[in-house]
Amino acid sequence: MSIQSSPFTVWGFIKGFGKLLIGVLLVLQGLIGLVMMLLFVGIVVSITNGVAGNNDQVSVTIPDESALVFNPNGVLVEQAPELDPFEQLIEEAYGVSEPMAIEVHDVVKVLRNAADDERVTGLVLDLGNLSASASSASKLHYVASEIRKFRESGKPVVAIGDYYSQEQYMLAAEADQIVMNNFGAVTIYGFAAYGQYVKSLLEKLKITSHVFRVGTFKSAVEPFIRDDMSDEAKEANRAFIGVLWDEYAASVEQARGLQSGALQNYADNLPEILRNSGGNLARAAQSVGLVDELQSRSDQEKMLIEKFGESRDGESFKSVGFRRYLASLEGQEDGDAPNIAVVTLSGAIVDGEAPVGQAVGGDTVAAMLRDARTDDDVKAVVLRVDSPGGSAFASEIIRDEVIAIKEAGKPVVASMGSLAASGGYWVSADADEIWAAPTTITGSIGIFGFFTTFENTAAEAGVFVDGVATSKLAPVVATGIGPLPEAYADIIQQSIEDGYDRFLTVVGDGRALSKSYVDSVGQGRVWIGTKAQDLKLVDKIGGYDAAIESAAALANLEDYDVVDMIEQRTPVEMILSNFGARAFDTLGLDGGPQRASAVAKLVREADRQVAFFEQFNDPNAAYARCLICE
Repeated sequence: MSIQSSPFTVWGFIKGFGKLLIGVLLVLQGLIGLVMMLLFVGIVVSITNGVAGNNDQVSVTIPDESALVFNPNGVLVEQAPELDPFEQLIEEAYGVSEPMAIEVHDVVKVLRNAADDERVTGLVLDLGNLSASASSASKLHYVASEIRKFRESGKPVVAIGDYYSQEQYMLAAEADQIVMNNFGAVTIYGFAAYGQYVKSLLEKLKITSHVFRVGTFKSAVEPFIRDDMSDEAKEANRAFIGVLWDEYAASVEQARGLQSGALQNYADNLPEILRNSGGNLARAAQSVGLVDELQSRSDQEKMLIEKFGESRDGESFKSVGFRRYLASLEGQEDGDAPNIAVVTLSGAIVDGEAPVGQAVGGDTVAAMLRDARTDDDVKAVVLRVDSPGGSAFASEIIRDEVIAIKEAGKPVVASMGSLAASGGYWVSADADEIWAAPTTITGSIGIFGFFTTFENTAAEAGVFVDGVATSKLAPVVATGIGPLPEAYADIIQQSIEDGYDRFLTVVGDGRALSKSYVDSVGQGRVWIGTKAQDLKLVDKIGGYDAAIESAAALANLEDYDVVDMIEQRTPVEMILSNFGARAFDTLGLDGGPQRASAVAKLVREADRQVAFFEQFNDPNAAYARCLICE
């Protein structure tokens, strides 16, 4: 056999050279990326080590006679995700200011310290970039009460802005003076509970919904099995949003000195109020006492200079920013006194581990509780819950550790934030005391399971599943494109019913109530904090601070430090875990000018939906979660 060489061609040479060039470029790209990553890691580690090694020499200077400016850019949350130092470095270098999560406890700490700080002469509320969900009512009330205390210290509080959303206005209402742009508006419309129902759509697409639930009021799966909200769900939702609205209106009316019902009148009759104000929304808000003055941005700036004095550069008024002031308070918390450990559950409860501030990982929280139990300095634990629930299995893993802490002789107090429903109540039930805010959404004692199969959709497209199996359950391996085996559906339903019975037992044992009584107030129904107390689901009405004080009393502590139990990661770990996507996104290398395009928004929404469904990872497909509460 003879072997002949392929004839040389120009096209062959070009292809070969092109492959070589691409290979070289890929290698160079990898090397450059590695060098850049190591360089940034080195810089951040050096900075971090320098700060850590000289912590007693590092301080943030607060200028004298400055107004504290509260101008957050982000969402008010119970617990914020860890900040990636690499991402912060990139953002500062490129002047990027992305919305952040604003921890409510950071806000309260700043306001409390500034009220007694002689260097701070007043407070300016610039709330245009602050957002909060409707279910975050208790957080807004908490901050509003601290602004009120700041004002009662004798220092002036001024709110400025172009517009005020409903959530922003609740905080602005506590100011001595509310100033708004001449062409602005105050948007107050009340509270509502609406959902999107897709039963008919699923039927048209021939998608089969498999629903397993217990509880008359467990409406989490209604969007998939109905085209409208059930009467039971309407009854439950109307009850809790009514309390949210009443509390909101009462807070604003008291702060502004308005007559009772003034907010209801504004929300119901704005068209007529607007007509009497010549169609100008700003004058309409002023006419009913929601704002004091209407000024352009430049006039607002002049007013602040006149009130607080001119800055050194002469371009603005004397001020110190919220973030700067917060940084000056770092390292002041922990002393030598016994500790009360705070373990925060913020977000949906999922099985396994999860980053703090993004979800509540059952294993992650269990480890924190275990650390608190074995730490001799910790004398009591406050379980701060701000969660709609989630995985029933993960909730039980957390509850096991709560019981273990109590058995170790350390009191546990559950402090409910804005939302502690379903799994959020499950983990709270065994606490020595349960505290809730008047506007806390809780209850939702029920279990459900849900997933879809596409056998009819596939058949419509000409795709079929067939085969053989050794048992009635084995065909489950084909479920999805294939149907759900009847025997397996029976197993899931029985498991859900057992899970609900288990839920009733957990609450009954933890709260010293009969299972029949818990069932009567359970059935998946949502309750508001004050009503939950009447129903014996909550012991006392009060906020985070009251729960801390109660935990100290139960542990017989007069002098104590409050410490947050949180998973600590080194700067290098945070950098490496976020390096790729975060860096390219910040630098705009994932699409450049298209970042704000409609396509980019759709992609982000798709990512959000994917992240939402990833939270449903219970090993038994059983969930104690309140979707309508979120």
